[in-house]
Amino acid sequence: MPARGRLAVHRLASEVLTGNALGDPTERNLTVYVPPGYDDDPSRSYPALLALTGFTGTGAMLFNIDPLAEDLASRLDRLIASGACPPILVAAPDCFTRLGGNQYLNSTATGRYEDYLLEEVVPFVKRTYRTGRWGVFGKSSGGYGSIVQAMRHPEVFDAVADHSGDSNFELAYIPDFPEALDRWREAGGPAKWLDAFWADPNRHRKKHHKALNALAMAAHYSPNPASPHLGIDFPFDLETGVFHPEVWKRWQDHDPVRMVARYAENLKALALVYTDCGTQDEFSLHWGARALVAAMRRNGVEPVHHEFDDGHMSVSYRYDVSLPLLGKALA
Repeated sequence: MPARGRLAVHRLASEVLTGNALGDPTERNLTVYVPPGYDDDPSRSYPALLALTGFTGTGAMLFNIDPLAEDLASRLDRLIASGACPPILVAAPDCFTRLGGNQYLNSTATGRYEDYLLEEVVPFVKRTYRTGRWGVFGKSSGGYGSIVQAMRHPEVFDAVADHSGDSNFELAYIPDFPEALDRWREAGGPAKWLDAFWADPNRHRKKHHKALNALAMAAHYSPNPASPHLGIDFPFDLETGVFHPEVWKRWQDHDPVRMVARYAENLKALALVYTDCGTQDEFSLHWGARALVAAMRRNGVEPVHHEFDDGHMSVSYRYDVSLPLLGKALA
């Protein structure tokens, strides 16, 4: 039987998340995959990856047993044993919020999650384990967080894999707003809707998704502590649906497609920029990936870009492609 890595679960007490507007926990789990052979040679260091999960997810979920698929630890064990991927460490933090997830940005409406990753999670792993160069990867909101963090912080990350990440915001987000506005209005506003959502014993109901997603995105892209609506500005009027272009401009400033021009030199410094998306993505994120890749190429960045015949869900098998590329780029 091939050697297996081990999982270590650490409990981190965060200072930067103290006082967050949602009252979310400041003490959180950090799950770390330690590759086979790590304990055999105390002089050896290992490439490390920060794993960012998608919306409604948290780091530990990557390692859940799935009888129809493969958890991340089993996948890494297999890839490392076959020689496809060098031994790597993977750190998967918990960044879940009361709004259902995270875009891994600092926001007055959610908390300082970018600082949490860069000032607390990564330094903790560096102190605790023998790490070499770092990369970051994730899917969906995790893909968004990965490409944005890699753009903004090449001093921390040397490689990135963005799977089905949020981008080209006009196609990704605007279609959700008519239904979201209906749900919020029926409940008496976004705050009352959020309370009702958490009071529902089945929070997986399909009817909740667009309202929750739109609320969380607004909290990350257009926070405003002075707003009476959970400290958030919205790109559409909550009563009339009238479009607010000045708020939407704030969203656009966070769109990776538009960020490329500002951070092209940082992207050029990375050892690997990988992005992929299914051609049947239900949130039109294949168009986001295409727009993002085109923006990169216009600015002299040459990403690895793959498309595949599938949708948005249950595509973790794509890590068979990205993880070996990341490991080899960082080794």
